[in-house]
Amino acid sequence: MSVSTKVELLPEVAAFLDQSPFAGFVGGREFPAASGELIATIDPGSRDKIAEIHDLDASEIDKAVDIANEAFPAWAGLSQKERSSILLKLADAVEERKPILAQIEALDAGKIEAQAAGDIQNFVDTLRYFVGLADQVQLRTKLDVPGHDAWTFKQPWGACAFIFPWNFPFLLIGWGISPALAAGNTVIIKPAEDTSLSAIYLAHLAKEVGVPDGVINVVTGRGATAGSALSNNTKIKRMSFTGSPEVGQLVGEACGRNLVPVKLELGGKGAAVVFDDVDVKSTAEALVGAITFHTGQVCCDATRWLIHQDIYDEFVGYCKDLMQGIKIGHPLDPNSQMGPVVNPKQRERVLGYQTKGKAGGAECLCGGGPAEVEGYEGNYVKPTLLAGSLDNVAAREEIFGPVAYLSTFKTEEEAIAKANDTDYGLANSVWTNDNERANRVAEAMTAGNSWINAHNVFAHGVPYGGVNKSGMGGGGLFIATLMDYYRSTSVVRPL
Repeated sequence: MSVSTKVELLPEVAAFLDQSPFAGFVGGREFPAASGELIATIDPGSRDKIAEIHDLDASEIDKAVDIANEAFPAWAGLSQKERSSILLKLADAVEERKPILAQIEALDAGKIEAQAAGDIQNFVDTLRYFVGLADQVQLRTKLDVPGHDAWTFKQPWGACAFIFPWNFPFLLIGWGISPALAAGNTVIIKPAEDTSLSAIYLAHLAKEVGVPDGVINVVTGRGATAGSALSNNTKIKRMSFTGSPEVGQLVGEACGRNLVPVKLELGGKGAAVVFDDVDVKSTAEALVGAITFHTGQVCCDATRWLIHQDIYDEFVGYCKDLMQGIKIGHPLDPNSQMGPVVNPKQRERVLGYQTKGKAGGAECLCGGGPAEVEGYEGNYVKPTLLAGSLDNVAAREEIFGPVAYLSTFKTEEEAIAKANDTDYGLANSVWTNDNERANRVAEAMTAGNSWINAHNVFAHGVPYGGVNKSGMGGGGLFIATLMDYYRSTSVVRPL
């Protein structure tokens, strides 16, 4: 299928896209929709159709879960050494195909190609990390119980389901399935209908390197049908959903009825608290870099900037200069610094919040409105700074675009109160050269993650998760995430 970009595609990417329409991939084979219904996949940078995917129905999703469960005993029955060897081959293969996958991801999700390449490497590093942890897990733990011979035994659950969003398709697949697979579970991946291509490529690659059939399965389709069917299936053993709070509530309700353990990683409205002792220019650069990274489509981003009143004007001046200099362009243009949002609906959402924010009294300090990119009719918007009262709708609700909302504070106590005045609780940051103050404020903010003099920090070995409207169940790249994918049995013999 021809793709209208001014950047030449890799031959492997062009050949892959020529295979459209794409079916799901279940049990080691293509898994098409019997109805023949297809969903168009659109390049966000040009709005050209690049592929089509099959729209599976509920009965087909249920069949995919059955196939994953049938494959589970053999996969779980492998030794950890055997399982790790297979998964490391997959990590190596993904790393070898990184340029191909990065271009697919950039074209499908609207990511700057270099950022997409970083996501692919993150998948590789994450899979290797969890394989290494699984190699060290002691499945049997002796218990010291007087009068009894007792121990616990850990074993994998079975078929685990994952529903992923469109903002970080491949990276989040790595975060989700790596611990599940390393522990011996099989997986069913439901990617967003806007960004399914890298998941499909992964499933085919997994078969190529020797991952047994039925271990990694990808089901395609719309969230309201395929996603709903997956979260309502009574035969899944664990569920993980990353996306909006509104859909997360529906997933949580379904899993609650079926008593299926569920992890929900939802939205955010993070705060960056900037004190007056920082280097103003470098802090402005860091926060502008955060809000424009992947066009602000980052749930844990800092979208409320709370700036000490004594440096506010200087800080705003730097931010305006930086934002006005951002090169907006097609994701495959190597000169682009910020690409489009994922689809026209998201573009209208971002522009709509700008309009509502200004109507509610917010001042537009810079940016705002659609952006024009020569030669492309894509979903482009300008990075935007709004300022005003924090009861404004643009300061309260998640926009999911390159829009930051600014307010001032005078005291540490006021800053903490403003940071915590939100329904969300995913990620905040504090910026100061006073280490004691940094520690106090970081611990006082209500969020699953508090970062100091940085934002969007994802180191392997650190938990990641949200509270309140931002989700439940935790996650992240550390040992407890792996342990969630083992169930524990207590074995007791009276002496």
